[in-house]
Amino acid sequence: MTNIILCGCGGRMGKAIAAALPSDVEIIAGVDINASALSAALPFPVYENISDFPGKADVIVDFSHHSALPSLLAYAKATKTPLVVATTGHTDEELSLMKSSADEVAVFHSGNFSIGINLLVNLARQAARTLGVDFDIEIVEKHHNKKLDAPSGTALMIANAVADEREESEYIYDRHSVRKAREQSEIGIHSVRGGTIVGEHEIIFAGSNEVVSISHSAASREIFATGALRAAVYLAKKSTGLYSMSDLIEGR
Repeated sequence: MTNIILCGCGGRMGKAIAAALPSDVEIIAGVDINASALSAALPFPVYENISDFPGKADVIVDFSHHSALPSLLAYAKATKTPLVVATTGHTDEELSLMKSSADEVAVFHSGNFSIGINLLVNLARQAARTLGVDFDIEIVEKHHNKKLDAPSGTALMIANAVADEREESEYIYDRHSVRKAREQSEIGIHSVRGGTIVGEHEIIFAGSNEVVSISHSAASREIFATGALRAAVYLAKKSTGLYSMSDLIEGR
């Protein structure tokens, strides 16, 4: 049995995690800013701050907000509890803190916990390597109208993967303010927000007289919850290090 602390237990993904629990995983505590309102409705104790939890868990799963990362890392290091970071929109300082903290405790970070998305990232990397700089790259991501960060963490995962295959890359998020021809080094990243779209990502490779596109569409948050729970079970066996979906998929 893997016992987890679920941060952001009252949010959309927190509820999806609770609904997708396999028989060998149990939520023993939740953390949420609305702890007082949630306590009566959930079958596990809910705390406003993770430091208020008096017990010991095998792993923390965080679907709260990127600003909570410093306090979660502090708790993880102090208690030697592995941390699965499933939030997006992190600042450079937060990403740096995550990396340095992995020297003391196991940390799992991914912009997307879908197995299909991570396959798309690998395919995009291969396409960038094969097609080369003669193909312009544009990434389009679509999400529901409640999503706070833009572009999505997944779009940045894709952009980083293809940028690794090019000598020079520049991320372009806005074209309306500058009237000029597209530079070869540009990777365009575009965000759409509307309705209840769970998540759609497309990467377009536009060449001379031909276009190659790779896309992924999520029909339910269940795929992200299932992936995060797989990550939790995987990470519970680790002591230190920074891990990703590639490590999980390849069994490293």
